[in-house]
Amino acid sequence: MKELMKKRQQTFRTQCVKYSRYVLNDHFVLFMLIFIGFLSVQYSQFLQELPKDTSLIRWSLLIGLLLLVPIGSISTYLEKPDALFLLVKEEEVKNYIKGQVRKSFVFWLLIQSVILLLFVPLLLATGVNALGIVAYVFILGVAKGFVFSWKEARFYQDGNLNWTLAIARENARKQLILRFFALFTTVKGITNSVKRRAYLDGFLGLLPKTHGNTWLHLYMRSFLRNGDIFSMTLRLLALSILAIIFIPQPLVVIALVALLNYLVIFQLLGLYSAFDYQPLTLLFPMKRGSKKAGLNKTIQLVMSMITVIEGGIGLVFISDKVLLLGLLAYTVALTLLYLPFKMTRLVDENR
Repeated sequence: MKELMKKRQQTFRTQCVKYSRYVLNDHFVLFMLIFIGFLSVQYSQFLQELPKDTSLIRWSLLIGLLLLVPIGSISTYLEKPDALFLLVKEEEVKNYIKGQVRKSFVFWLLIQSVILLLFVPLLLATGVNALGIVAYVFILGVAKGFVFSWKEARFYQDGNLNWTLAIARENARKQLILRFFALFTTVKGITNSVKRRAYLDGFLGLLPKTHGNTWLHLYMRSFLRNGDIFSMTLRLLALSILAIIFIPQPLVVIALVALLNYLVIFQLLGLYSAFDYQPLTLLFPMKRGSKKAGLNKTIQLVMSMITVIEGGIGLVFISDKVLLLGLLAYTVALTLLYLPFKMTRLVDENR
């Protein structure tokens, strides 16, 4: 069984490495390096310009970092057939899961510790001494240990392994990782949920019902009903709005919102294959290139609405209107210039 799990682990890692090439290539790495450097400079300036009374910042940070404790999942690499074929080896599977719990705990503890180290300068600047920081890091580590013990206990029911829950948790863990890669390229193996949102049907009625907008209607309907792409777009937009409202540094806001808009476009590119399973679309009397043009119109329409929302909120909360204008110009250029270039590289046009 160990050989089986090791093979599954290697297969999934190979899949992740393959998709990582799309994350770590092109202009994204350059953008992230500039963004990280920019945040480092802003972080340094923020440390030098702290107010005299830092108690609010200190306690907000200490409480906010507690959110790191529940983050993390247990990698088991269990699959649906295991509930039948490995049932006779349940005790061996239990021992395997215990080992995976330890490995997962160590991995997420290291991630948590690295994130905490990034905030050490701020904690020191707000009056927390070195011994207090060490104690705080230790307490959060112990708390994460209890969290992982609780997550492990949920795998069992009356002393027996709850195969359904364990397999569902592992599937959710893999789907989360694959959805991250789906921000940058088309990923196989993602299960999408589809749900009609009747309250949005009125929006579809506003689109021109012409022969040339056939793919626009299809893609927009797919976007509004796709549980993953639609919800991810809303979450990225919500993060942009929260950044505009609550982050006081205009430069940080502009850089963060620019990155989020960049990710929205890559997420929307996943709509291209939404109708690949439907052979009837091959019968549409459409010109070559109409499918690509329809997707382009759909993304431009969604990004136009996002730009209007961000621009309206930015007028109220961003003090530097020149930077706000630069953000809007960047988003427009990203949609009209960079999007067609990206589509020619990521999309194989057959229709």
